[in-house]
Amino acid sequence: MGAQSSIADVIVIGAGTVGAAIAYGLARKGLRVTVLDGPDTDFRAARANFGLVWVQGKGQGKQQPMPAYQALSRRSSDLWPGFNAELTDLVGHDLGYERNGGLAFCLGEAELATRRAALQRLHNALGGDADWEMLDRPALEKLLPRIRLGPDVTGASFGRSDGHVNPLRLLAALHEALLRLGGALHAGHAVRKITGGSGGVRVETDAGCHAAARLVIAAGLGSAELARQVDLTIPLRPQRGQILVTERFAPFLPLPASGVRQTREGTVMIGATQEEVGFDTSTTVAAAAKLSARALRIVPALKSARIVRHWAGLRVMTPDSYPVYAQSTTRPGAFVALCHSGVTLAALHATVIADAVAAGSLPASLAMFHQGRFDVPQAA
Repeated sequence: MGAQSSIADVIVIGAGTVGAAIAYGLARKGLRVTVLDGPDTDFRAARANFGLVWVQGKGQGKQQPMPAYQALSRRSSDLWPGFNAELTDLVGHDLGYERNGGLAFCLGEAELATRRAALQRLHNALGGDADWEMLDRPALEKLLPRIRLGPDVTGASFGRSDGHVNPLRLLAALHEALLRLGGALHAGHAVRKITGGSGGVRVETDAGCHAAARLVIAAGLGSAELARQVDLTIPLRPQRGQILVTERFAPFLPLPASGVRQTREGTVMIGATQEEVGFDTSTTVAAAAKLSARALRIVPALKSARIVRHWAGLRVMTPDSYPVYAQSTTRPGAFVALCHSGVTLAALHATVIADAVAAGSLPASLAMFHQGRFDVPQAA
């Protein structure tokens, strides 16, 4: 084990979108921040992100609805314009961020009715003004004059707060901003052991040791093992998502959609699958065929498109699919932050979560995102 290599105010374990956003937010506050990142062989969700900054439908859940997650997503979406402006100004790079609304295409009358009912239930649980509307096919055709929609398209839901961004540019900008603000980013520093008490934490890696008053574990799928070292038990599982990317086209899709979006560079992203296959990150012909089939039902003209990339990544999934924000009771300086919507929640992580870590406690508004909701016995 090497000698102690740094002393900071906060150590953040994980340099993905979640950890980088929190670290950037802490550095903005003038805190000394050290980010420890693992080897390139780690599973990195940020590399396979679809790039949506999404609100509509968040929190409806397949198993258990959580309206608070919808509110959290909307709050972050509202913070995104200011977050984007400040980050862009600091690093001098355009992130490709747009917030002009987003679509979820519906194929067939049954799918349209199901979508409408699900969004209405979520809206009823939240109250207030609806941030979405249902569009029938004529309205959708008027909104998308450059697209000949497939005959199965019956309409779409339109989310006014939705948008998209280049996820790789976002991650690079967060890293650059952290360094510009005086933070430290150490690659290849896989964490071996976390020790310490109420007075601070000590993190041991193969490359040395780091000490700080506070710790944020934001290591994606590696967070569960690390969280146990600060007496937090968090059940996690990987979920594979595969994405296709086409060659470049002249602009024809002005708004991002849940399964297809055109980037500012002109490529079309088609995705994504939801597969329970463990830690397998391989791509499959079956997934490519399934993704292509639905995309062609929406935009038949994509039939002639050439696929230039096909990749797979692993989402960070909790049992109910919602985020976890938790603080250790035995080591109050240690926090855990994880989710599978790191891009959407980046603005919230850089502000609300970073502020909470700096203050030393999570706000009551985040209590329902504690891992205790899973009723898992806490580690002894």
